[in-house]
Amino acid sequence: MKHIVRKAFFDYQKEEKYLNEMSTKGLALTDYTWCRYVFQDAPKGEYIYRIELFQNPVNHPESQNYIKFMEETGVEFVASYYRWVYFRRKATEGEFDIYSDIDSRIKHYKRIRALFLFLTVLNLAIGLLNFFYGHMQTSMDIRPINSYIAILSLSVGTLLLIFLVLPLSKKVSSLEKEKSIRE
Repeated sequence: MKHIVRKAFFDYQKEEKYLNEMSTKGLALTDYTWCRYVFQDAPKGEYIYRIELFQNPVNHPESQNYIKFMEETGVEFVASYYRWVYFRRKATEGEFDIYSDIDSRIKHYKRIRALFLFLTVLNLAIGLLNFFYGHMQTSMDIRPINSYIAILSLSVGTLLLIFLVLPLSKKVSSLEKEKSIRE
């Protein structure tokens, strides 16, 4: 039976945890689009899920080669959205971890941080532009709709910075510190 769940995540580790919890409940992910998960009934705990942010789009030759490599190791490509890719492997085949070394984890976190940093800067820039444009309109006695857009964009940019970019920077920093200790 098909189950559709609408849910938003901004932390891929929490999303992975959610997908693995759904698997233990007997629901296997079959497709994903923006905040929309499609599950099928499956034996409880049949799959282990992992999510990865690719450097390139999924249809890029490098990405296609990587997906083929993963499939050769028994990992199944489930879905993708933008550059986010959803993989799964049968739980009976043992633990499944995409990033086994610190360097690859650091690179992955940096890719995610770069994506959210871009979105943060974009929202802050849009907010500032709308703020100044709204200020000019107010001085001409025009309704300042841009001021409201500015407040929204600046708020979103600030929230992205506080809840996504800074924690990812801390993770990268701690992994780099751990790497330097091991070397």
